[in-house]
Amino acid sequence: MPKLLVVETSPRGEGSVSRNLTARFVERWSAAHSAGEVTNRDLTETPLEFVTAPWLQAYFTPPDQQTADMQDALALSDTLAKEVLDADEILVATPIYNYNIPALLKAWIDHIVRKGMTLGFDGKGLVSNTKATVLFASGGAYGPGSPIADRAVAQQYMRVVLGAIGIEDVIIIAGENAKLVDMGETAMEAFVDTMTPAIEAAVS
Repeated sequence: MPKLLVVETSPRGEGSVSRNLTARFVERWSAAHSAGEVTNRDLTETPLEFVTAPWLQAYFTPPDQQTADMQDALALSDTLAKEVLDADEILVATPIYNYNIPALLKAWIDHIVRKGMTLGFDGKGLVSNTKATVLFASGGAYGPGSPIADRAVAQQYMRVVLGAIGIEDVIIIAGENAKLVDMGETAMEAFVDTMTPAIEAAVS
């Protein structure tokens, strides 16, 4: 039974382009995997904290030497990392803010890149046989030929991070010019429709 982990970051609810694209992806994925299991991790509803000194102290303490407070500090991180390890496929859906990913998604990354869990002590990734799709919604366009193509920082960053933990099969779906939806020049459904061929290709 294939397992899909869906990680969402947008705070915009039903008005979020990335969330609407996610809904289309999950719809197509579920149709293609009738026995599949979907785990939803909404980062806007997850009590994430940025890395703190107590967290780092716990992180660098061997598990058999951790105090109860240290274990508590790492509890959510343990859960998030295990969700990644348990998944056969991962969908990360996110807006782009100022050319990069939101702070909330960066916080999730800092919690799931864990030595001894998703990352080996030799620096090799431990997440094997896993496919990832990263679905971006951006106001601008960063594709080939764009005058701001050199600013496609988020895409490169996500490939690097996922590759570091062992996920080499990464598909990027770039929902560019999403500002047209906000400006009322394109309906949400129409915008999602334009992205559906890329979504279906990723699902297959």
